[in-house]
Amino acid sequence: MSALQNFKRAGHSPTLFAAFLYFAFSCCIWVLNGALAPFISESFQLSPAQKGLMLSIPIMAGALMRFPLGVLSQYIGRKNATLVEMSLIAVAMLYGFFMVKRYDDLLAMGVLLGIAGASFGVALSLGAGWFPPQYKGLAMGLVGAGNVGTAVSVLVAPPLAQAFGWQTVYAFAAAAILVPMVVMVLFAKEPPDVDAHASLREHVACLFEKDGWAFSLIYGVTFGGFIGLTTFLPTYYHDQFGVSKVQAGQLTMLAAFMGAAVRVAGGWMSDRWGGVNMLTLVLVVVAVSLAAVGLAGGSLALTTLLLIVCFAALGAGNGALFQLVPLRWPAATAVAGSMIGEIGALGGGLVPNLMGLSKQYAGTYLWGFVVFAVLAVLMLGVMRVMQIRWTRTWAEKGGRARGHASLSAKANLASAKLSPLRGRP
Repeated sequence: MSALQNFKRAGHSPTLFAAFLYFAFSCCIWVLNGALAPFISESFQLSPAQKGLMLSIPIMAGALMRFPLGVLSQYIGRKNATLVEMSLIAVAMLYGFFMVKRYDDLLAMGVLLGIAGASFGVALSLGAGWFPPQYKGLAMGLVGAGNVGTAVSVLVAPPLAQAFGWQTVYAFAAAAILVPMVVMVLFAKEPPDVDAHASLREHVACLFEKDGWAFSLIYGVTFGGFIGLTTFLPTYYHDQFGVSKVQAGQLTMLAAFMGAAVRVAGGWMSDRWGGVNMLTLVLVVVAVSLAAVGLAGGSLALTTLLLIVCFAALGAGNGALFQLVPLRWPAATAVAGSMIGEIGALGGGLVPNLMGLSKQYAGTYLWGFVVFAVLAVLMLGVMRVMQIRWTRTWAEKGGRARGHASLSAKANLASAKLSPLRGRP
């Protein structure tokens, strides 16, 4: 209880809650086409490859929009950036309700859904910005638990679509986004943890560093796997096991909720055990469980159990990686987080495409799961090589935060040494 009180006193809880709610609603809307996929597929008579493309576009569009939103937040403030984004989301949902008539319109709607997917880096930086280094892993984990919005989407959207029609769900989403907007206006305060004098060139230095790319590739497995599988699973359950559209959403919700909930624990455990140690365990579990899911395609119960284990690992990995980000880039966490989230989320776009192509050309989803499991093993190798230098410069052994009092100064010094852009005229 004392630890919880210390955590609350260390930061600004209303901002943390506003950031969580904003991210949760954004995630809910981002995966709407995945939640509605069985209805949409039936309406447009889509092939497996067309389903994969339809499901991947919102993920990739959201990934590409993250970095621009992160940069915008550095200039107009993170709170203002969230309000701009949520206003655009409302307009996009109205487009979906009134304008989607053909498959091409559906693909365009996928791009617009990507606006909601841009929220990640700004949400985490806004919510955790008031907290000192020793609590950032937990704070980011709490905001990141807004991934639970994906579980809400796959649980709520199918019954609404069955009762009112799948396009009407877009109209419900347009109205729902007003809730986090009001909360953001009333309760959130802009954090002070931005270097107001840093240039854009300094803010985007992480784009040109090995650490930034290593984090992005690892995140492509952890968060990319989470969002890609959440988007794809309603289709997988419906096609592979013949369950109803509503039941497919309910089964997906079990796994997605586990991934969102464990993200908090992943951040908390990483503060104490170290993000590198946590990610090592995560990537092993993800690789094994994904391969097992591919082989268990004949058993609904075993598949669901394995997916719950896989999603728990993915959620913990998301929390673990973003325990490391503010240690590496303390003065530009929003931009660094957005860049890593942008490139990492592109990994999620691979999942529906891999699955659709595997099904269409091999007659089974097995090879899609196997390929992603192999990627997890490759990223484990990348991290184990890179962590040798990380623990010599800006992190303690295992990926824990260094001495709290001087952390910011040390991390900035490490960033200056590692970045090829800093210090140049």
